[in-house]
Amino acid sequence: MIHNTPNAAPSIAAQLASFAHDLEPGMLPAAVFERAKLLMLDALGIALASSQQDFAHCAYRGLQALGGAGDSAVMGAFAPLLLRDAVLMNGILVHGLDFDDTHPGAITHPSASAFPLALGLAAQRHATGAEMIAAYVLAIEVAARLGAAARGGFHDVGFHPTGLVGAFGCTLAAGELMGLDRIGLEHAQGVVLSMASGSMEFLSDGAWTKRMHPGWAGVCGLTATALAGAGFRGPSQPYEGRFGLYASHLAARGLQADLSQCTRGLGERWEVLDVAVKLYPTCHFTHASIDAALALRAAGLRAEEVASVQVLLPQGVHPVVCEPVAAKRRPANVYESQFSIHHLVALALLRGELGLTELDAVNLSDPRVQALADRIEHVADPEADYPAFFSGELRVRTHDGRELRWRESAHRGAPGRPITGADIEIKFMRNALLALPRDQALRWRDAVLAADRIKDAATLARTLTQSNTSGAP
Repeated sequence: MIHNTPNAAPSIAAQLASFAHDLEPGMLPAAVFERAKLLMLDALGIALASSQQDFAHCAYRGLQALGGAGDSAVMGAFAPLLLRDAVLMNGILVHGLDFDDTHPGAITHPSASAFPLALGLAAQRHATGAEMIAAYVLAIEVAARLGAAARGGFHDVGFHPTGLVGAFGCTLAAGELMGLDRIGLEHAQGVVLSMASGSMEFLSDGAWTKRMHPGWAGVCGLTATALAGAGFRGPSQPYEGRFGLYASHLAARGLQADLSQCTRGLGERWEVLDVAVKLYPTCHFTHASIDAALALRAAGLRAEEVASVQVLLPQGVHPVVCEPVAAKRRPANVYESQFSIHHLVALALLRGELGLTELDAVNLSDPRVQALADRIEHVADPEADYPAFFSGELRVRTHDGRELRWRESAHRGAPGRPITGADIEIKFMRNALLALPRDQALRWRDAVLAADRIKDAATLARTLTQSNTSGAP
């Protein structure tokens, strides 16, 4: 069922359109500007690390064959593409390693769609850096609220909310940069309702499709906005309508949405401040359990002492990172392993750290990892406050009869447990150095952190694509 707010006129789309139309960079608090720049820096670092991967090269070749060369920047050493192709490609790069940020309440990865869209379109239209950041923040504010309204329901029915709600956020951000009026912004949201998507079927075999969901959300946003700007009409109630977003995706399953969250606190509470930065390149649902495993390891526990491990996680995350158990204990590829609580906890207990280095195909067949994964089981966490927080608790029994416990009610980086700006800069450098020499990585870092003072976003876009190599890898 859907619970509407009393006196729910004007429509949600109208309220969001008014907010987007009226938003100016000067309305953003200083803390929002600073957080936005750090989140964009994090996204850029991940994109650079992704640029070394096979999936990135495959995606680039496909997009280049489809649309050919363009003048919109692709992060790293890739040659420019047409705007929509560049937005898709950059989204794939940011999200490709599952190392990008998450809004816990919405269970969505907002920067992976918001940053490529804002950077690409702001550069094309020669908007200022401050205007680019405002559009980026707008996309996150909208996507976070729309995702939170579903209360975890999109995952339950097999939709990846990053692609789903990200398309609406990108639509309003694109509309703001394109200068649409309120009516145009309303119609654009209606148009993108027929485009927004993202299936969770990738979980079945570790397919690459999840990687494209954020970039595709950006493409949808661009397309819907361009159509609406030319007078194309969309439904007036894309959210609360009879076949709107929540009715079509949730109501048939008896799931509930709280539509009041779609517009609650607009311009007063800034959701971008609650976006969590990842410390591990894995599904965010696994992070608290990884934290617990690493804490026990740091306290002296060694893998060879472990007789059994019980991992307590929110019931709502089990279909994503715990089931089916046989497949999770033996992930077929690295991407599958990023969504396996059994494999990741075993790896953390064995290695004492968990980064891109540990997520290696060699570890998939390591008999020690497999043997420990076989001794790990998962159960529902009765104390979980999901989806507000992704908790994790380990209960370990050792061969000599000891019982050890470690609970993390929220992972590091979550609201209430933030990591510092310095931590984010360190993460950026580690990722960027996989693709760039140190002096160039430092210049790119400084450029992003000064983005609000740039007069033309095209300057920033060009900076973030300069490389020691020319053309496509």
